[in-house]
Amino acid sequence: MESIQDLKQRFGIIGNDDGLNRALEKALLVSTTEINVLVTGESGVGKENIPKIIHQFSPRKHAKYIAVNCGAIPEGTIDSELFGHEKGAFTGATATRSGYFEVADGGSIFLDEVGELPLTTQVRLLRILENGEFMKVGSSKVQKTNVRIVAATNLKMNEAIKKEKFREDLYYRLSTVEIHLPPLRERKEDIQLLFRKFASDFAQKYKMPSLRLGEGAQGVLEQYRWSGNIRQLRNIAEQVSVLEKNRILNANTLRNYLPNLGSQLPAVINHSDKEADFSSEREILYKVLFDMKNDLNDLKKLTHELMENETMKSVQKNNPELIKKIYGKEENENKTVEFISPEKKPQGHNNPPPINQYDYAETVIEEEPLSLLDKEIEMIKRALKRSNGKRKIAAKELGISERTLYRKIKQFDLQDDYNE
Repeated sequence: MESIQDLKQRFGIIGNDDGLNRALEKALLVSTTEINVLVTGESGVGKENIPKIIHQFSPRKHAKYIAVNCGAIPEGTIDSELFGHEKGAFTGATATRSGYFEVADGGSIFLDEVGELPLTTQVRLLRILENGEFMKVGSSKVQKTNVRIVAATNLKMNEAIKKEKFREDLYYRLSTVEIHLPPLRERKEDIQLLFRKFASDFAQKYKMPSLRLGEGAQGVLEQYRWSGNIRQLRNIAEQVSVLEKNRILNANTLRNYLPNLGSQLPAVINHSDKEADFSSEREILYKVLFDMKNDLNDLKKLTHELMENETMKSVQKNNPELIKKIYGKEENENKTVEFISPEKKPQGHNNPPPINQYDYAETVIEEEPLSLLDKEIEMIKRALKRSNGKRKIAAKELGISERTLYRKIKQFDLQDDYNE
């Protein structure tokens, strides 16, 4: 069996991390079998190398090897891509087409991002894993294929299964052997080796001197989180190789190319601060709700006040004699009842003392509608009494419709005293 070092050299794999070496050893061991393999790890860790190694050292190495990115194929066409379709199976199917499983018969298929497969496609894939059977889209003919499947995913499959985004039975079929590749942040000793390799490659590509890591630059590389893993490190190396004139890279220069460097540092969470923030947010929410309630009440009071004022103005215009009888004085034609001085109102009205113009607005809103309400009730009572309970006559005297008067009699519970 080929050694790990020879394997790395053959496939261009760089690094001496123990986790990486274990993954390569497992790939070599399972390559000579027909066991299905699931490769796991974050995006950008190099999962695509494992199925190549398995295929290259398997008895199928002279047959087809097809790599399929399941996440890049639209859901509506992925069944056609994988299993093929018959002519006329759907709009645009102008000819019969063979799918990847038919083309790769006898060889290997690498299903990258297998966790992105739709549930309907997962059912079809499960059938192939169980007995090698599949049907083209739009066909009722069962076909057989002999394909070894190596899948890869960057998802946490247990969570995907709990959320019912991935079939549990398919997961166990695919992961007879699971090979995990560690993220770059766990391979700190390999980071500088990879960076130097990429810098050398780009120096040759762009025909310029190779970059060298200066003082502190290596530490910056090792401390960074590398969320994009090897792919991100390669992109950074290419940027620096092209843009920097100084070929000795120091720490400060390198930091300028690392996005969100400050957010990569661990944070200590103070739970008491979190509770205080939550309490503060809750108080703000309560205050907003309380203010909304007050605004709504104010709006109701204002609407009621406007309605009462309109009634009073109508009575004052159409029957000033009634106003004079209630308040004991004639009102100026341009004056409305709502501005009559409380001191000059008849005794028996429990009126509040005059409100200074500098008093709080809420005091005015609370007291003034109550006084107007008493006035309106008194006017209705007097009009009904003068008309001997005849609502039509009373309504005419008040200057309102009979229907409005009837509604107000019910509202103020006056019907028992003034029934026709």
